[in-house]
Amino acid sequence: MTTYRIHARSVAGSGATIDAAERVLPVDVAWDTDPTGDPGPAELLASAFAACLLKGLARAGAMMPFRYESAEVDVSLTREDLPPRFSAIDYELRIVTDEDERRGDLVHRNLRQFGTVYTTLAASCAVTGTLTLIPSAA
Repeated sequence: MTTYRIHARSVAGSGATIDAAERVLPVDVAWDTDPTGDPGPAELLASAFAACLLKGLARAGAMMPFRYESAEVDVSLTREDLPPRFSAIDYELRIVTDEDERRGDLVHRNLRQFGTVYTTLAASCAVTGTLTLIPSAA
């Protein structure tokens, strides 16, 4: 088992920070005010999901091996008010690669099956997404 630890703090009427992986991340925890421009809890959750996909791709690149030049992902969360929860996550993952569709499908299945953040969130809400392979320029 692996344990991850972070430390977060806020000052009433001021900002908040999270200390994680030797970095200090500013976080928007303001209530009933204009956005600060820093990510809030929802953006951090979406970011963790995107990072899970990209880290899983890096793992697949090393283990399968799956060759790619770059990858981008867009994530959208749908929030309900009653009860307050995220009901859906949708993503679009784009990979620049010379790999064929069959290999792309295999990687996508691997990401959905073995991504820790992915599987955790998929257990609590609907997760849908697409993978698009973009031919390498070389």
